[in-house]
Amino acid sequence: MADSMATQTALRIVPLKPGSGFGAEIIGLDIATADDATLDEVVDAFNRHGALLLRGQKLDPADLMRFIRRVGTPEGHTIQDFTLPGFEEIYVLSNRIENGRPIGAHNDGVGWHTDYSYKEEPVMSTMLYAVEVPAEGSDTLIADGVAAYEALPAERREALEKLRLHHSYRHFMETREHQRRELTPEQIRDNPDVDHPLIRVHPKDGRRALWPSTGTVTEISGQDDPRDLSILDELVEFMTGEEFVYRHKWQVGDLLMWDNRCTLHTGTLFDDKKYIRTMHRLWVKGDRPY
Repeated sequence: MADSMATQTALRIVPLKPGSGFGAEIIGLDIATADDATLDEVVDAFNRHGALLLRGQKLDPADLMRFIRRVGTPEGHTIQDFTLPGFEEIYVLSNRIENGRPIGAHNDGVGWHTDYSYKEEPVMSTMLYAVEVPAEGSDTLIADGVAAYEALPAERREALEKLRLHHSYRHFMETREHQRRELTPEQIRDNPDVDHPLIRVHPKDGRRALWPSTGTVTEISGQDDPRDLSILDELVEFMTGEEFVYRHKWQVGDLLMWDNRCTLHTGTLFDDKKYIRTMHRLWVKGDRPY
């Protein structure tokens, strides 16, 4: 971590997805040496654009924690197996094996979702920092829920406003494809089922977004058959169409963050027998969706 912090002004911002207001890349900024005022400008850019990329960073855990605290309050992880020693808010995603044991979670986050949707207050932002990157595969895709919502006919939007999703952490952990596990009684107690709206309002500016996170949903209230989840598959397919999605191809030193209040995201697979992938993931606490 740098001992001194240089004052940075006039952020250079370019769109992540040309022709769209979704996503931005900040060029030429060193997060480790930026002063607090500049970091606050970065956070403002994030709030405006829904996703933010900074390439070429060289960040240690303390740098990551300093930045995440400018964004908001760091959120801990329900599963503590792969947090960094001394930095429990930093979670390691990796297929690297050291001393016969994995150093991180592998194949975590494959499938369209939003993080912690099963919590009463889901995480506001997810941040990934690239430590080791495969030469091919392992892309991250982010879908813009605001643009998808606005592309729907008015009568469809009105109908969707009435629906609420019942999210279950237990269902998610006991049925997911990778790293399925039975929960302890304590984990079940600490993660009760919750209901959230299908259409989420952004607290910063009132933007409405599709928010059809899958994998955690067991019922939909406001329709004739609550157990019929087919509308989620339909909406996810619509929202993840090419016109609404930014696809990120990773480089070492990339810092990518997105706003879980108005997006879905997914990881993609890679040849884990041929390549090593290591990422550091951080979360920012959110508030109750409405």
